[in-house]
Amino acid sequence: MTAEPGVPLRADARRNRDQIVAAARTIFGSRGPEVPMEEIARAAGVGVGTLYRRFPDRDALIRAVALDSFARVIADARTAASEERTAWQALVRLLHRSAELQLGIQLAMLSPRALEILKSDAEVLVLRDELLAEVERLVGEAQREGELRADVGPGDIALLFALLLRRARAKTPETAAGATDRCIAIMVDGLRSTSATSLPGRPLSVGDLGR
Repeated sequence: MTAEPGVPLRADARRNRDQIVAAARTIFGSRGPEVPMEEIARAAGVGVGTLYRRFPDRDALIRAVALDSFARVIADARTAASEERTAWQALVRLLHRSAELQLGIQLAMLSPRALEILKSDAEVLVLRDELLAEVERLVGEAQREGELRADVGPGDIALLFALLLRRARAKTPETAAGATDRCIAIMVDGLRSTSATSLPGRPLSVGDLGR
């Protein structure tokens, strides 16, 4: 992701890189991955030359943001699993943290170019599979606890995450955030083992999801 991948970054270079990725993550999330690189540099507080030294082109920056986002969500999933008393609570917590997942998947939905970058990148696919494995494990444990309904699979949960990434359009950010919270609450109620609504078809597995 840097111009010299095998060379460790100095502290200032690492700080610049982290600022660029953070700025790109925010801007890509609100406006898509085709935003001018100059705007990203300005938001990161660095010069355009510094940006291009760290990321030679837009594809490299898109890839870096996706990797960073997936890594954050995997860390969230593992932290939730270790801190919550049950797998069900960890799963619900992860649903509420779905905003952090936004850039790891929404980039692909926003841009055909980004989709091509992400679906063919070996490191991105490894992190995607790690995340799906964490979801699969939480689903299995929550069902063994008797909290999660038995007729859903990890693929179903992954698709619910994908639905949450499509943020509701609203007049204010507060309204949009409230709408997301309401949707999650509805989803959680539908996922409980006590839900009386039968589901059509069969539970979706991780293998049912496209790459």
